[in-house]
Amino acid sequence: MQHSALYHCSKFVTDKVVGLCLLVFLFPLIFVIACAIKLTSKGDIFFYQNRGGLGGKTFRIIKFRTMFREAAEDESVPQATRKDTRITPIGAFLRRRSLDELPQLFNVVIGDMSLVGPRPHAVHHDKQFATRCADYPMRFRVKPGLTGWAQVNGYRGLIHTDEDIQKRTTLDNEYIDNWNLWLEMVILLRTLIAPLWSPNAH
Repeated sequence: MQHSALYHCSKFVTDKVVGLCLLVFLFPLIFVIACAIKLTSKGDIFFYQNRGGLGGKTFRIIKFRTMFREAAEDESVPQATRKDTRITPIGAFLRRRSLDELPQLFNVVIGDMSLVGPRPHAVHHDKQFATRCADYPMRFRVKPGLTGWAQVNGYRGLIHTDEDIQKRTTLDNEYIDNWNLWLEMVILLRTLIAPLWSPNAH
């Protein structure tokens, strides 16, 4: 599959220009959150983890640390659950409002991610999901996104069943196969106007 010149041009504008503007505009909020994390629990401000990117190439995602230091360093990468004791009080607040994702704007600006695309999972989970969903590897045809078609359609949070994986993968591939500028704008707008609290975020 080859995308048009419009695709590449619009992605450059949204990712580099809009991404950088958002980073500058939101920097005061990012600074306040960083201070809150540092003052309320031991450990680093940011959390880094290997994720699968374009073509399956691994990159290091940047997020605010929302778990206690020991839990954040768990290499088995267990997914967070509701009332998870590994999550700090400030971390729970950040996760409910998706504010822990803000540092990923750095990933967008440097080119590891796009503002819109399939949400990246931990490499450990990618390997698991690929064995449970035949279409899963097709998600890697584009850069992963800070938000995506699956997320604005309510598919976020824990993955419980093979059906959960299939639904998200179907929506991700639907976005890739049917990309157009209008769809891109719809996803961005729906992300911006979404409620500040989601029952699936924890």
